[in-house]
Amino acid sequence: MSRPVVSVYDSENVENIVATVSMPAVLTAPIRSDVVHYVHTLMAKNARHVYAVSLKAGHQTPAESWGTGRAVARIPRVPGGGTSRSGQGAFGNMCRGGRMFGPTKIWRRWHRKISVNQRRYAVSSALAASALPALVMARGHRIDNVLEFPLVLSDSLNRVSQTKEAKAILEKIGAYDDVEKARDSKKIHCGVGKMRNRRYTQRRGPLICYDVSEGLDKAFRNLPGVELTLVDNLSLLDLAPGGHLGRFIIWTKGAFEKLDSLFGTYDEGAKFKSGFNLPRSFMTNADLTRIINSDEIQSVCKPAVKSALELPAKTNPLRNSAAKISLNPFHAAVKAREEAKQALSKEAKAKLLLEKKSKLLARSKKFASRKKAFYKSAVAEGTVTF
Repeated sequence: MSRPVVSVYDSENVENIVATVSMPAVLTAPIRSDVVHYVHTLMAKNARHVYAVSLKAGHQTPAESWGTGRAVARIPRVPGGGTSRSGQGAFGNMCRGGRMFGPTKIWRRWHRKISVNQRRYAVSSALAASALPALVMARGHRIDNVLEFPLVLSDSLNRVSQTKEAKAILEKIGAYDDVEKARDSKKIHCGVGKMRNRRYTQRRGPLICYDVSEGLDKAFRNLPGVELTLVDNLSLLDLAPGGHLGRFIIWTKGAFEKLDSLFGTYDEGAKFKSGFNLPRSFMTNADLTRIINSDEIQSVCKPAVKSALELPAKTNPLRNSAAKISLNPFHAAVKAREEAKQALSKEAKAKLLLEKKSKLLARSKKFASRKKAFYKSAVAEGTVTF
């Protein structure tokens, strides 16, 4: 939020702006939906009631197995006779009247510990989300006719003591549409919950946040969907029901001004929360695409590479002539000679073959004559002794 101040409307005459207050720093905190969802899940577990089945359930019979040899399963069976219950399987989770598999115990780990700082971080994010109309509308609240966001009313709202007065104020500020939405959403609970003291379900309406009540809580408590909370006791379960950000909050002037002392600012820590400092955003401008494409960044960046280096595909020299020639340049001459030989006609090939045979025959005759001459010379010399 970039607005430095927020208008304070008179609760008796909403057309009048009685004052302006500075925007609390907590309403500009970074919005972390993941932290809110995680903390809400753990907090919701801390309200669970312990339940378990009876320790004796399924074992209240002296059943024993009949053993082997009787052509029946070895499951324990109810003793006795004269009734259909005798002889029935018992104890097992597959048996009628038997115990459940893995009987539930009361010593289950029902509750969860949550870091104090993490809870405060989640509350800060939920408060910041409540100041953004887009997130509030996305959550389902009807705020089309609301005067301003965040909506702050004068402290005279604390003295409202009757429901008809509260209803009239909500109608004037344009917040009664959300109350009607909550009223129309009331339905009977699905399942057995309707018989367990939670017969109806209903959507959430506006949340009235005040610092001092002079009858305010009794005036608004009977309106459907409307909830009230003290600014000193802000709970994530109220600020983000279901772990969903964007609760519609109506502030009193005193409660709105107290936020800075409760959560601190970016210049000083919180007064009433020891050791807590507001979380800060890593980026003052989260539009990363706009930053990268800005002239200041692009002027110092290297130009884009138009053609990336492409490594040639590996080729087999035994099959690829070009690869083989690159390794052995003489292969080009060999290849040309072989191609010329293959291109000859049948008669030319026969003539070449005849010439080759004649050359071989002449060489063999020459070698035979030399062999005979050597033999004659060797015989003439006689026996050679060493």
